[in-house]
Amino acid sequence: MRRSSFNFGGFWPSVPLPILLLALGIVIAVAIALWLRPPAPPLVGMGRASDGDSFVLGTERVRLAGLDAPELDQTCLSDTGAVWACGHAARDGLAALLAAGPVHCLPGRRDHYGRLLATCSSDGHDLGAQLVRQGFALSAGDYWSEHLAARAAVRGIWAGSFDLPAHWRSRHPR
Repeated sequence: MRRSSFNFGGFWPSVPLPILLLALGIVIAVAIALWLRPPAPPLVGMGRASDGDSFVLGTERVRLAGLDAPELDQTCLSDTGAVWACGHAARDGLAALLAAGPVHCLPGRRDHYGRLLATCSSDGHDLGAQLVRQGFALSAGDYWSEHLAARAAVRGIWAGSFDLPAHWRSRHPR
């Protein structure tokens, strides 16, 4: 009796077809299990701002998804050319939003710093949308209408000139 096998072009030895099908079935089962995995439960509580786009909620470090705010030590120029602490202003803007009441966050994945990326709201208002609308942050994939509105209204960092937070980070590594 001849057994069916699959030859990987001579690079690997021939693999019996039943073993290949079993391995493929396991890969498919794991992929389906990951896809059907229930989402992480929402986080709720009072937050404490770390910088303009991240905060601590209980023991969890949270980074708001879809936006980028000036770094804490970043400075910007006003329309008159005066230097101002836009990074501290962004953090203070987030702190004011967090002080308004409990925060509800829908978690996503984690970033390369281990922070939980999340979309968060307080009193039914999206924190990211509010920060971008106030000119304390830029859109980074979400919040384009708020980004354009803040820029047109010359709010926050748009009132003068600034380095994109990503460019500032590249020149000021931690």
